[in-house]
Amino acid sequence: MPAELIFETLIAGVLLGCFYAAVSLGLSVAFGLLDIPHIAHPALLVLGAYGVWLLGGYGIDPLVAGVLLAPVFFALGLAIYRFYHYVFEADGGEGGLRGLAFFFGLAFVIEVGLILAFGVDQRMAQADYIGTGVSFGEMRMPVRLMIAFGVAVLLTVSLSQFLSRTFTGRAIRAVAQDRTALALMGADPVRIKQQAFGIATASCALAGALLLVVGPVEPGLGRLYIGRTFCVVVLAGLGSIHGTLAAGIILGVAESLVLTSLGASWAPAVGFGLLLLVLTLRPSGLFGR
Repeated sequence: MPAELIFETLIAGVLLGCFYAAVSLGLSVAFGLLDIPHIAHPALLVLGAYGVWLLGGYGIDPLVAGVLLAPVFFALGLAIYRFYHYVFEADGGEGGLRGLAFFFGLAFVIEVGLILAFGVDQRMAQADYIGTGVSFGEMRMPVRLMIAFGVAVLLTVSLSQFLSRTFTGRAIRAVAQDRTALALMGADPVRIKQQAFGIATASCALAGALLLVVGPVEPGLGRLYIGRTFCVVVLAGLGSIHGTLAAGIILGVAESLVLTSLGASWAPAVGFGLLLLVLTLRPSGLFGR
Protein backbone atom coordinates (compact mmCIF):
# COMPACT_ATOMS: atom_id res chain seq x y z
CA MET A 1 0.00 0.00 0.00
CA PRO A 2 1.15 3.59 -0.59
CA ALA A 3 2.53 5.38 2.45
CA GLU A 4 -0.28 7.95 2.37
CA LEU A 5 -2.91 5.21 2.44
CA ILE A 6 -1.17 3.46 5.33
CA PHE A 7 -1.09 6.72 7.31
CA GLU A 8 -4.78 7.39 6.69
CA THR A 9 -5.60 3.81 7.64
CA LEU A 10 -3.69 4.14 10.92
CA ILE A 11 -5.42 7.42 11.83
CA ALA A 12 -8.83 5.96 11.01
CA GLY A 13 -7.93 2.90 13.08
CA VAL A 14 -7.03 5.01 16.11
CA LEU A 15 -10.34 6.88 15.93
CA LEU A 16 -12.27 3.64 15.47
CA GLY A 17 -10.33 2.04 18.31
CA CYS A 18 -11.24 4.85 20.70
CA PHE A 19 -14.88 4.20 19.85
CA TYR A 20 -14.38 0.51 20.66
CA ALA A 21 -12.78 1.51 23.97
CA ALA A 22 -15.73 3.76 24.84
CA VAL A 23 -18.28 0.98 24.27
CA SER A 24 -16.13 -1.48 26.26
CA LEU A 25 -15.51 0.53 29.44
CA GLY A 26 -18.67 -0.68 31.16
CA LEU A 27 -17.74 -4.29 30.45
CA SER A 28 -14.24 -3.61 31.79
CA VAL A 29 -15.83 -2.70 35.13
CA ALA A 30 -18.48 -5.44 35.25
CA PHE A 31 -16.39 -8.31 33.91
CA GLY A 32 -12.86 -7.11 34.61
CA LEU A 33 -13.31 -5.78 38.15
CA LEU A 34 -16.41 -7.57 39.43
CA ASP A 35 -15.99 -10.99 37.74
CA ILE A 36 -19.59 -10.86 36.50
CA PRO A 37 -20.14 -12.67 33.15
CA HIS A 38 -21.97 -9.68 31.69
CA ILE A 39 -22.62 -10.93 28.17
CA ALA A 40 -25.68 -8.65 27.98
CA HIS A 41 -23.46 -5.55 27.87
CA PRO A 42 -23.73 -5.05 24.08
CA ALA A 43 -27.53 -5.43 24.27
CA LEU A 44 -27.63 -2.65 26.88
CA LEU A 45 -25.56 -0.51 24.50
CA VAL A 46 -28.22 -0.96 21.82
CA LEU A 47 -30.94 -0.23 24.39
CA GLY A 48 -29.12 3.00 25.25
CA ALA A 49 -28.91 3.87 21.54
CA TYR A 50 -32.66 3.45 21.14
CA GLY A 51 -33.29 5.59 24.23
CA VAL A 52 -31.09 8.30 22.71
CA TRP A 53 -32.99 7.98 19.43
CA LEU A 54 -36.30 8.47 21.24
CA LEU A 55 -35.04 11.63 22.98
CA GLY A 56 -33.71 12.81 19.63
CA GLY A 57 -37.33 13.01 18.48
CA TYR A 58 -37.70 15.96 20.88
CA GLY A 59 -34.73 17.75 19.34
CA ILE A 60 -32.19 16.69 21.98
CA ASP A 61 -28.60 16.20 20.79
CA PRO A 62 -27.51 12.52 20.97
CA LEU A 63 -24.63 13.18 23.37
CA VAL A 64 -26.84 15.29 25.66
CA ALA A 65 -29.46 12.55 25.52
CA GLY A 66 -26.83 10.00 26.57
CA VAL A 67 -25.94 12.11 29.61
CA LEU A 68 -29.63 12.51 30.51
CA LEU A 69 -30.18 8.75 30.28
CA ALA A 70 -27.16 7.87 32.42
CA PRO A 71 -29.03 8.16 35.79
CA VAL A 72 -31.86 5.99 34.40
CA PHE A 73 -29.38 3.33 33.31
CA PHE A 74 -27.58 3.60 36.66
CA ALA A 75 -30.85 2.72 38.40
CA LEU A 76 -31.42 -0.10 35.89
CA GLY A 77 -27.96 -1.46 36.69
CA LEU A 78 -28.71 -1.40 40.42
CA ALA A 79 -31.88 -3.41 39.83
CA ILE A 80 -30.19 -5.94 37.54
CA TYR A 81 -27.36 -6.60 39.99
CA ARG A 82 -29.74 -6.84 42.95
CA PHE A 83 -31.66 -9.59 41.16
CA TYR A 84 -28.41 -11.28 40.03
CA HIS A 85 -27.04 -11.23 43.58
CA TYR A 86 -30.26 -12.53 45.11
CA VAL A 87 -30.44 -15.47 42.69
CA PHE A 88 -26.77 -16.40 42.22
CA GLU A 89 -24.59 -14.90 44.96
CA ALA A 90 -26.69 -14.65 48.12
CA ASP A 91 -26.06 -18.29 49.04
CA GLY A 92 -22.29 -17.74 48.93
CA GLY A 93 -21.83 -19.14 45.43
CA GLU A 94 -20.68 -17.54 42.20
CA GLY A 95 -22.63 -16.90 39.02
CA GLY A 96 -20.59 -19.20 36.78
CA LEU A 97 -22.49 -20.83 33.96
CA ARG A 98 -25.84 -19.99 35.55
CA GLY A 99 -24.92 -16.32 35.60
CA LEU A 100 -23.77 -16.52 32.01
CA ALA A 101 -27.13 -18.05 31.06
CA PHE A 102 -28.93 -15.29 32.97
CA PHE A 103 -27.18 -12.49 31.09
CA PHE A 104 -27.59 -14.30 27.79
CA GLY A 105 -31.31 -14.47 28.51
CA LEU A 106 -31.33 -10.79 29.46
CA ALA A 107 -29.70 -9.90 26.17
CA PHE A 108 -32.28 -11.98 24.31
CA VAL A 109 -35.16 -10.31 26.17
CA ILE A 110 -33.79 -6.83 25.37
CA GLU A 111 -33.37 -7.66 21.69
CA VAL A 112 -36.85 -9.17 21.36
CA GLY A 113 -38.35 -6.26 23.29
CA LEU A 114 -36.73 -3.76 20.93
CA ILE A 115 -38.00 -5.70 17.90
CA LEU A 116 -41.55 -5.71 19.27
CA ALA A 117 -41.40 -2.02 20.14
CA PHE A 118 -39.53 -0.61 17.13
CA GLY A 119 -39.43 -3.32 14.48
CA VAL A 120 -36.29 -4.41 12.65
CA ASP A 121 -35.71 -1.21 10.68
CA GLN A 122 -32.48 0.70 11.27
CA ARG A 123 -32.60 3.94 13.27
CA MET A 124 -30.27 6.90 12.79
CA ALA A 125 -29.44 9.97 14.84
CA GLN A 126 -30.07 13.50 13.65
CA ALA A 127 -27.35 16.06 14.38
CA ASP A 128 -25.51 18.72 12.41
CA TYR A 129 -22.12 17.04 12.82
CA ILE A 130 -23.23 13.59 11.61
CA GLY A 131 -22.11 13.07 8.03
CA THR A 132 -19.57 15.90 8.13
CA GLY A 133 -15.78 15.68 8.09
CA VAL A 134 -12.66 17.69 8.74
CA SER A 135 -9.97 17.90 6.07
CA PHE A 136 -6.26 17.65 6.87
CA GLY A 137 -4.61 18.23 3.52
CA GLU A 138 -5.90 15.46 1.28
CA MET A 139 -7.10 13.41 4.25
CA ARG A 140 -10.67 13.77 5.50
CA MET A 141 -11.70 12.47 8.92
CA PRO A 142 -15.37 12.01 9.92
CA VAL A 143 -16.45 14.22 12.80
CA ARG A 144 -18.49 11.41 14.36
CA LEU A 145 -15.33 9.35 14.96
CA MET A 146 -13.47 12.39 16.26
CA ILE A 147 -16.28 12.88 18.79
CA ALA A 148 -15.98 9.21 19.77
CA PHE A 149 -12.25 9.77 20.30
CA GLY A 150 -12.87 12.71 22.63
CA VAL A 151 -15.62 10.96 24.60
CA ALA A 152 -13.50 7.82 24.99
CA VAL A 153 -10.57 9.77 26.40
CA LEU A 154 -12.87 11.74 28.73
CA LEU A 155 -14.61 8.60 30.00
CA THR A 156 -11.31 6.75 30.48
CA VAL A 157 -9.69 9.58 32.45
CA SER A 158 -12.82 10.24 34.54
CA LEU A 159 -13.38 6.58 35.41
CA SER A 160 -9.71 6.02 36.16
CA GLN A 161 -9.61 9.02 38.49
CA PHE A 162 -12.78 7.87 40.24
CA LEU A 163 -11.42 4.37 40.80
CA SER A 164 -8.06 5.56 42.09
CA ARG A 165 -8.92 8.69 44.11
CA THR A 166 -12.21 7.91 45.89
CA PHE A 167 -12.98 5.43 48.65
CA THR A 168 -15.80 3.89 46.61
CA GLY A 169 -13.53 3.56 43.59
CA ARG A 170 -10.79 1.84 45.57
CA ALA A 171 -13.41 -0.41 47.16
CA ILE A 172 -14.62 -1.39 43.68
CA ARG A 173 -11.07 -2.39 42.76
CA ALA A 174 -10.76 -4.40 45.97
CA VAL A 175 -14.14 -6.14 46.06
CA ALA A 176 -13.22 -8.84 43.54
CA GLN A 177 -9.90 -9.52 45.27
CA ASP A 178 -10.78 -9.82 48.97
CA ARG A 179 -14.40 -9.33 50.06
CA THR A 180 -13.60 -10.23 53.66
CA ALA A 181 -10.89 -7.60 54.04
CA LEU A 182 -13.16 -5.02 52.42
CA ALA A 183 -15.94 -5.84 54.90
CA LEU A 184 -13.49 -5.46 57.80
CA MET A 185 -12.75 -1.92 56.56
CA GLY A 186 -16.41 -1.00 56.99
CA ALA A 187 -17.61 -1.35 53.40
CA ASP A 188 -20.49 -3.56 52.34
CA PRO A 189 -19.21 -5.71 49.43
CA VAL A 190 -22.71 -6.25 48.01
CA ARG A 191 -23.47 -2.53 48.04
CA ILE A 192 -20.10 -1.75 46.44
CA LYS A 193 -20.64 -4.29 43.67
CA GLN A 194 -24.15 -2.98 43.11
CA GLN A 195 -22.88 0.58 42.73
CA ALA A 196 -20.09 -0.57 40.42
CA PHE A 197 -22.54 -2.46 38.22
CA GLY A 198 -24.74 0.63 38.18
CA ILE A 199 -21.79 2.69 36.95
CA ALA A 200 -21.01 0.09 34.30
CA THR A 201 -24.62 0.18 33.10
CA ALA A 202 -24.76 3.98 33.20
CA SER A 203 -21.81 4.09 30.82
CA CYS A 204 -23.98 2.18 28.32
CA ALA A 205 -26.18 5.26 27.95
CA LEU A 206 -23.38 7.51 26.71
CA ALA A 207 -21.71 4.67 24.79
CA GLY A 208 -25.08 3.92 23.21
CA ALA A 209 -25.24 7.54 22.09
CA LEU A 210 -21.86 7.06 20.39
CA LEU A 211 -23.16 3.86 18.81
CA LEU A 212 -26.01 5.84 17.27
CA VAL A 213 -23.75 8.71 16.21
CA VAL A 214 -21.21 6.43 14.50
CA GLY A 215 -23.81 4.53 12.46
CA PRO A 216 -27.40 3.27 12.24
CA VAL A 217 -28.60 0.80 14.85
CA GLU A 218 -31.03 -2.11 14.82
CA PRO A 219 -32.09 -4.50 17.60
CA GLY A 220 -29.61 -7.27 16.69
CA LEU A 221 -26.59 -4.97 16.48
CA GLY A 222 -25.38 -6.02 19.93
CA ARG A 223 -24.39 -9.45 18.61
CA LEU A 224 -21.75 -7.81 16.40
CA TYR A 225 -20.12 -6.19 19.44
CA ILE A 226 -19.90 -9.23 21.73
CA GLY A 227 -16.58 -10.34 20.27
CA ARG A 228 -15.20 -6.83 19.95
CA THR A 229 -15.98 -5.69 23.51
CA PHE A 230 -14.74 -8.89 25.13
CA CYS A 231 -11.63 -8.76 22.93
CA VAL A 232 -10.87 -5.23 24.15
CA VAL A 233 -11.38 -6.12 27.82
CA VAL A 234 -9.33 -9.34 27.67
CA LEU A 235 -6.62 -7.75 25.53
CA ALA A 236 -6.33 -4.88 28.01
CA GLY A 237 -6.13 -7.15 31.03
CA LEU A 238 -9.14 -7.61 33.28
CA GLY A 239 -9.85 -4.40 35.16
CA SER A 240 -7.28 -2.20 33.42
CA ILE A 241 -9.11 1.02 32.54
CA HIS A 242 -6.22 2.74 30.75
CA GLY A 243 -5.45 -0.59 29.10
CA THR A 244 -8.99 -0.62 27.70
CA LEU A 245 -8.25 2.53 25.71
CA ALA A 246 -4.97 1.12 24.42
CA ALA A 247 -6.54 -2.25 23.59
CA GLY A 248 -9.38 -0.52 21.76
CA ILE A 249 -6.86 1.35 19.62
CA ILE A 250 -4.99 -1.90 18.88
CA LEU A 251 -8.21 -3.55 17.74
CA GLY A 252 -9.27 -0.51 15.72
CA VAL A 253 -5.95 -0.25 13.91
CA ALA A 254 -5.90 -4.01 13.22
CA GLU A 255 -9.44 -3.90 11.82
CA SER A 256 -8.66 -0.85 9.73
CA LEU A 257 -5.56 -2.47 8.21
CA VAL A 258 -7.41 -5.69 7.45
CA LEU A 259 -10.33 -3.73 5.97
CA THR A 260 -8.02 -1.78 3.67
CA SER A 261 -5.83 -4.68 2.58
CA LEU A 262 -8.17 -7.70 2.55
CA GLY A 263 -11.68 -6.28 2.35
CA ALA A 264 -14.68 -5.71 4.61
CA SER A 265 -15.59 -9.41 4.87
CA TRP A 266 -12.46 -10.13 6.92
CA ALA A 267 -12.76 -7.22 9.38
CA PRO A 268 -15.30 -8.84 11.80
CA ALA A 269 -12.95 -11.79 12.31
CA VAL A 270 -10.15 -9.57 13.66
CA GLY A 271 -11.67 -9.25 17.14
CA PHE A 272 -12.14 -12.99 17.61
CA GLY A 273 -8.68 -13.65 16.19
CA LEU A 274 -7.02 -11.24 18.63
CA LEU A 275 -9.08 -12.67 21.48
CA LEU A 276 -7.88 -16.22 20.77
CA LEU A 277 -4.30 -15.02 20.31
CA VAL A 278 -4.23 -13.16 23.63
CA LEU A 279 -5.85 -16.04 25.53
CA THR A 280 -3.20 -18.37 24.10
CA LEU A 281 -0.07 -16.24 24.54
CA ARG A 282 -0.90 -13.93 27.47
CA PRO A 283 -4.09 -14.83 29.36
CA SER A 284 -3.61 -11.93 31.79
CA GLY A 285 -3.78 -9.41 28.93
CA LEU A 286 -1.29 -6.81 27.81
CA PHE A 287 -1.77 -4.59 30.86
CA GLY A 288 -3.05 -7.12 33.39
CA ARG A 289 -1.44 -7.91 36.69
